[in-house]
Amino acid sequence: MTLCGGEALIDMIPPPTTAGPDGFVPHSGGAVFNTAIALGRLGVQVGMLTGLSADMFGRQLVEALEASHVDTSHVVVSDRPTTLAFVRLVDGHATYCFFDENSAGRMLDTAEFPVLCSEVSTLFFGGISLACEPSAKAYAALLEQEYAKRVVMIDPNIRPRFVKDIDRYRARLDRMISRADIVKVSDEDLNWFLPVPLSMREKVALLLERGPSVLILTHGGEGASGFIADGPVVKVPAQRVEITDTVGAGDTFNGGFLAKLSELGCLTKAQLSSLSADALHQAMQHGSKAAAVTVSRAGANPPWAGEL
Repeated sequence: MTLCGGEALIDMIPPPTTAGPDGFVPHSGGAVFNTAIALGRLGVQVGMLTGLSADMFGRQLVEALEASHVDTSHVVVSDRPTTLAFVRLVDGHATYCFFDENSAGRMLDTAEFPVLCSEVSTLFFGGISLACEPSAKAYAALLEQEYAKRVVMIDPNIRPRFVKDIDRYRARLDRMISRADIVKVSDEDLNWFLPVPLSMREKVALLLERGPSVLILTHGGEGASGFIADGPVVKVPAQRVEITDTVGAGDTFNGGFLAKLSELGCLTKAQLSSLSADALHQAMQHGSKAAAVTVSRAGANPPWAGEL
């Protein structure tokens, strides 16, 4: 089982209206939530570790997870509110305004974490849950406790406005990356994390030196590049589709990427440490194909396996 640890929230998305002010429709979302949904729909055994509210939005999130075959036995439920993200779409690209103070997800503490079941072989972390304390410290502590015996993937999906203490966040992220087997970053993430006058390739080399076996660098609409130690650079172009919006595109890529690695029998520490360029290419291509479906329709709506 792949266990996705991080935020699950409600995206308040404005649908087209014929008159009057904007209205907002609640859609289940969150970077880590979306990755879990994508994995479940692609037929991977997956679970979610997060803090959810007992309110109506929390129930909506649980129902959405279960409808996409995501195990919820590791979810921690409390009476705190659900995180809300109000979305503004301009030419299909999303910007967000978050309401996250004292939320069920943000206030999650290590002491509340359930014991991980023996079926958990892979851990996925990412999103704003790595920036917002105290939950960020809890997820980092869990990774520190478990990384030696389980595969770890991280997609920090850096949102600078959530970072209250840049040095502390960078130090926490640096240590988590050093414990990870797979790291995915956008070119913007990489430049923010390593604000030094080096080329992108040199920055990639610095991250690989920290310990990951595989690094994926995404370039938005230009596709993605994959890097493995002492191996060739693997490039996969973005699938060309008519874009409705980009909500959940990167998260769906993560799901497709991990799903293909699992299918190929490569989602183990031993296999990742000697991953072939062909296997990396297949996984990245599958991630790109899944993401293309998501951007072709409204909101974070990853494809089911049959749609690919």
